Amino acid sequence: MVFGILIIDQIIKILVKTNMYWHESIRITDWFYIYFTENNGMAFGMEIFGKLFLTTFRIVAVGLIIWYLAKIVKQNYKTGYIVCISLILAGAIGNIIDSVFYGVIFNESTHSTIASFVPVGEGYSEWLHGKVVDMFYFPIIETNWPEWIPGIGGEHFIFFSPIFNFADAAISCGIVALLLFYGKYLNKNIHPSAEEIKE
Repeated sequence: MVFGILIIDQIIKILVKTNMYWHESIRITDWFYIYFTENNGMAFGMEIFGKLFLTTFRIVAVGLIIWYLAKIVKQNYKTGYIVCISLILAGAIGNIIDSVFYGVIFNESTHSTIASFVPVGEGYSEWLHGKVVDMFYFPIIETNWPEWIPGIGGEHFIFFSPIFNFADAAISCGIVALLLFYGKYLNKNIHPSAEEIKE
């Protein structure tokens, strides 16, 4: 499953990056667009720390998740729990691939230039400094705040404005499913033995 998600994620990203200009938008419906952008930060375009720190953090986190996943598979935890962790792992690896490799194998995407593969080392950045490709945009509700609301009245409002990728979606689905179905097992103080999530 992890490899399947990785393959889908990378196919989508490469197709978008090598066929669209930066910030080009393709309308699918009124509430769904393919909008090509890139970010240096975490999921959904958030930027908190430096790029090298984030990439290193992702790699360390993936190593820990792989260790934990191997442990719970060996201990025969419930399939659903393993799937949740696998989704998070696959998504994390998907974005790491962009961060580690894309800067050295692609030239830069701009408003007037579509990126293409280049010889390794001749890309737009260095190893570990690549930008993460995002493309899914769902402006489900686009309107203006009522004038009578203090401070924000009349301002433009978009419900769900983040632009994300398939890897982000995998991470989010894994986390939401964990919280909904296995939340009590995530707190060792509540459930120290974890026996109940084993088959």
